[in-house]
Amino acid sequence: MFHRKHGVQGMSDSDDLFIREDPIFVNKELLEISHLPDEGRIVGRDEEIGQLANAVNPAIFGQSPSNVLIYGKTGTGKSLCAKYVSRRLVGTAEEEGVDAVFAYVDCAQDTTETQAVQTIASSVNTEETEIYIPDKGISTATYYKRLWRILDQEYDVTLIILDEIDKLEDDAILMQLSRAGEAGKVTDCKIGVMGISNKIKYKDRMDERVKSSLCEREFVFPPYNAGQLNEIMAARNDAFRNGVLEDAVIPRAAALAAREHGDARKAIDILRYAGEIAQAKGAETVREEFVVQARERAEVDRFRELIRGSTPHSRYVLQALTVLSLEHNPEGAYSDAADETDGFRTTHVYDVYEQICRQEGADTLSLRRVRDLLKEHAFLDILEQSRHSGGSAEGSYTEHTLLEDPEVVRDVLAETVS
Repeated sequence: MFHRKHGVQGMSDSDDLFIREDPIFVNKELLEISHLPDEGRIVGRDEEIGQLANAVNPAIFGQSPSNVLIYGKTGTGKSLCAKYVSRRLVGTAEEEGVDAVFAYVDCAQDTTETQAVQTIASSVNTEETEIYIPDKGISTATYYKRLWRILDQEYDVTLIILDEIDKLEDDAILMQLSRAGEAGKVTDCKIGVMGISNKIKYKDRMDERVKSSLCEREFVFPPYNAGQLNEIMAARNDAFRNGVLEDAVIPRAAALAAREHGDARKAIDILRYAGEIAQAKGAETVREEFVVQARERAEVDRFRELIRGSTPHSRYVLQALTVLSLEHNPEGAYSDAADETDGFRTTHVYDVYEQICRQEGADTLSLRRVRDLLKEHAFLDILEQSRHSGGSAEGSYTEHTLLEDPEVVRDVLAETVS
């Protein structure tokens, strides 16, 4: 016989502990960043989709697709459109009797040549090949040999999407993929590469040989405007229960996002947070006033996630750049466009960093180490670095521009200290 432990409430007493029916959301997954929308939900990118399809169109006849580089800010639909076109290509090629496949690599996750080629080989492999692709334990050269064998055995055409291509440690895999046919590594399969980058100047740092092979077609995805963001969010309003969203909520969220960044992912974040705020307040509807609160929360949460686990000196360096940014722009008017704001030289950042270290009672790191920390922040897209020439008198130098709202950075850094 079982006895209820002392102090544990009965089921009838705890019915109000959990919400059995969400009063705000009905399908919250539609508002998650990881959710890929259905075909009908891709808004404002018809022209870009058409251009990408035209570039890879030869693949449906078993011919070589053009290699493509896609540029644009975060949240402009680059990855979404690349995956959509690739999926459609595979289906259309099948109808034409052509065996096609596409592989997707997140280069922010797979930053080394070995990691990237392993991911490609693993994703295109099939049981029929009887080729083993281990997670690790074999050389990069062996991964390539097994990849070439898989491609020649199984496919007529392969499209490889390298997302955030600028995060790769070097150009080695680009050289291998773009010249595999020419070098005789693959004989029966045509390979096309779609590189995706948030950095418009990424091509400038590529090896010239890779550039000539890879940059056959280039496309720039512009930020979404308010009308497009409005459509994107309206296409997801079935994430909410009928009648829950007040009419002004989506237009206000779209206007805010368009004014600041034109980033669809951030806009969807704002909409989701507005619903969560309504939920937390016990409101029956998602009101326009919640949108402004949601925007602030979205910015703070996103940045907090970026710097989670960073070292004290990493935060001091970021704090130094934030202090300079706020001094330079005391009114607090913030633009997401880095080229509209003056950057600050490494030596200026280091001077303020030394002051912060003194205030915190910490020993300073060397200038070289601070340069490394600034590079790490640039890698996370917290700041942008640009090289300048000061002429024969000064030589070249680097300027650093904060990409985040400096007030948000200041507040989050204050939280991590307290």
